[in-house]
Amino acid sequence: MEVTEDLKLQIKQMIVETLKINDVNPADILNNQPLFSGENIITLDSIDGIELIMAIQREFGVRLDDQNLARNILNTVDSMADFIANGSTQP
Repeated sequence: MEVTEDLKLQIKQMIVETLKINDVNPADILNNQPLFSGENIITLDSIDGIELIMAIQREFGVRLDDQNLARNILNTVDSMADFIANGSTQP
């Protein structure tokens, strides 16, 4: 799979729907800014991260078992798109 703007938008929509964020337009979430640091339009916490891991696995059919790796993958929309597009190859 290729990393496309459509995939990134799909990820943003999944984030908004999964976390029930009603006051944010998915398109306004920045692709390359961290989602956990307060630098993006939304700021996630560790509980959000767990919910997103489950949603990514369910929606995109990929496995994410390494919790240390999960933090890096969930860092930005770009990093999630790369993980999904590369078929979730884990070291």
